Amino acid sequence: MRILTLPLLLLSAATAAAQLPSAKPIPRGQAVPLPHHITSFQLDGREITAMHFDPQDMRPFWHPMRASRDVSLTRMGHPHDPLTHSHHNSVWVTHNTVNGIDFWGDYAKKQGRIVNVEVSREGYEDTDEFASMRMVNHWLNEEDKAVQLIEVRRTEVRPLDGAKSWLMIIDLEFTPPKGQTTTFGATGFGLVAARMAKSIGVHDGGGRILNSEGQVNEKDVFRKPARWCDYSGRITNDADGFGGITLMNHPMNPHNPTAFHVRDDGWMGCCLSLDTPVEVTEEKKLRVRYALWTHDGVTTQEQSEAQWKAFTAMPVVNLNPPKPVKK
Repeated sequence: MRILTLPLLLLSAATAAAQLPSAKPIPRGQAVPLPHHITSFQLDGREITAMHFDPQDMRPFWHPMRASRDVSLTRMGHPHDPLTHSHHNSVWVTHNTVNGIDFWGDYAKKQGRIVNVEVSREGYEDTDEFASMRMVNHWLNEEDKAVQLIEVRRTEVRPLDGAKSWLMIIDLEFTPPKGQTTTFGATGFGLVAARMAKSIGVHDGGGRILNSEGQVNEKDVFRKPARWCDYSGRITNDADGFGGITLMNHPMNPHNPTAFHVRDDGWMGCCLSLDTPVEVTEEKKLRVRYALWTHDGVTTQEQSEAQWKAFTAMPVVNLNPPKPVKK
């Protein structure tokens, strides 16, 4: 039997462009919605992090956190206690005591859950400079589903040197339900935290903690005030297989410079209210801003300080821009 075949028509780039003169360039940075409540943040088509916001989870979180290599600088859960530390969700936002309710752990007597209720209609931005996502979350009492806080969150991923060096900027605004006051209690647990990869931890991998004051590792860094804290270590066995994350506090946040709760076992957190509670009312909303600088290599104090200065010099975004007027 004779099979007839048609010649393949391979169009040159110039011919294809001529056929579609209206085709726009693809932005380098994209926030791509995926199934199962995931948004993938991509640079040139490669995922460097992703927002997970399944309502069945206890809280939204970002995972993985990749630099130039296809290995995450963070992990899910404590390497030696995955059950009772199941709340260590890579990079996450939460707090140990909000109106006496525990949003930090997963098995509290008074348990809280952070549930996504909206991804804004204009919530995604894709550009060559950054990709972003805006969402609204409710902080709920698990027992009666009563709302304790309304949170607006914007995630912006901004490459600085490709995937070798990039910022994830986290903007948050908290408002209580109408007519109520919500209190973030005094605790070292919350508001932004990262569970580093096992190989980066000081205890397991021989990594290094460094803060803005030049202090090194848990003994000197634990709960000390600082502008930023970096956790760096080995991620592959290549000669240059190192990377890390610098967690940055913004001067607009309460109690700046804030305490950093950091352990040699591989986790670090930026404290909102270590010794002093923070009250939130309708008239006095809580507006905070953080960043995580994900980088190849082991950073120096000067390098992390320079990134912190650049971050704090950026304009603060408006989380509630006016809606466009319909014509």
